[in-house]
Amino acid sequence: MTRWNTSHIPDQTGRAAVVTGANSGLGYVTARELARRGARVVLACRSAERGTAALSRLRAEVPTAEAEFRALDLADLASVRRFAEGLADFCDDRLDLLVNNAGVMALPQRFTADGFEMQFGTNHLGHFALTGLLLPKLLATPGARVVTVSSMLHALADVDLGDLNSERSYHRWLAYGRSKSANLLFTHELARRLAAAGSQVVAAAAHPGYAHTNLQTAGVRMEGRQSAERVVELGNRLIAQPAEGGALGTLCAATAPHMRPDAFIGPRNGLRGAPARSFRAPWTRDDRTAERLWAASEELTGVRCDITVPGA
Repeated sequence: MTRWNTSHIPDQTGRAAVVTGANSGLGYVTARELARRGARVVLACRSAERGTAALSRLRAEVPTAEAEFRALDLADLASVRRFAEGLADFCDDRLDLLVNNAGVMALPQRFTADGFEMQFGTNHLGHFALTGLLLPKLLATPGARVVTVSSMLHALADVDLGDLNSERSYHRWLAYGRSKSANLLFTHELARRLAAAGSQVVAAAAHPGYAHTNLQTAGVRMEGRQSAERVVELGNRLIAQPAEGGALGTLCAATAPHMRPDAFIGPRNGLRGAPARSFRAPWTRDDRTAERLWAASEELTGVRCDITVPGA
């Protein structure tokens, strides 16, 4: 995979895509570039104000874009269900691409509408439920893909199956690392189950390296730590690559031909650069842990991710 960039994205005409967290940063760039290549794209965002503003911006940048905003709060399972149920008028019984991009990082301890630790609940459980609810459309679509955005910081911690909600103790960065490991374990188990069912749907993962987005400043801003926020913003300016570079791994995993199931795509040198296969911690390919996390996620969300291939 040599120096892959957006010019390598194949024609996406006729394909329908959902991108979560598409109001800014990596998600916005991903949605914009898919639309630029002809895909019909749903910008799935929590904030109606930011989502509609992003849609206006996208249409200004890509006048031919077929795109729309739809409300989705991954920290509220009722919102996830409403979004999935309302998608029928956009793509009927088909869906070519689901990009599980939205996320939160290193927040002070917070809880979702359903009582889950915010990072685990948003980054993993929300996307697990969304994928499960959309699986019938994906399974019915030849060449469909599910791309879940993790992070190189998954290496901070494996999931703790005995304390998924960090109830015994809460450390923001460990909780973030666990949620990103959960993203990779989910991708691993989804890819395994798809293969076992004989499905051609590809489940892959990506990470942005160190990309300049608003993700890094959200936690310190919530706490009013202005000096820490300035330090983070300085690091973003001096070290991070722009969101356009950070989104390349996601776009590559979503569109490059012959993408390997359970691939993990990120910047070549870890922080920035052209997409390549990326390092991942060994525990993110542990079959037993992945299977147990899947079962726990079904129980917590009430969503069964059944994989039945049409016509099989």
